[in-house]
Amino acid sequence: MLILTRKLGESIRIGDDIEVKIVAVSGDQIKLGITAPREVDVNRGEIYEAIRKENNSAATSKLPADILNTMKSMKKKDH
Repeated sequence: MLILTRKLGESIRIGDDIEVKIVAVSGDQIKLGITAPREVDVNRGEIYEAIRKENNSAATSKLPADILNTMKSMKKKDH
């Protein structure tokens, strides 16, 4: 992990297209401004984890029986 020290108004660059800027400091909290291309997802860590878990769950869940039966009947028609 790279650890950097930045002051209010300073920023870091990630590649050519992403900038993370310190826009406010209040007590033990900071506010970050992030400039990135639209195609780059930017999420808080807890939101990212929730999305990842939901995607994994959807990818590994079993299909409902009615969908499986429909798929089976479609395969039989193809043969």
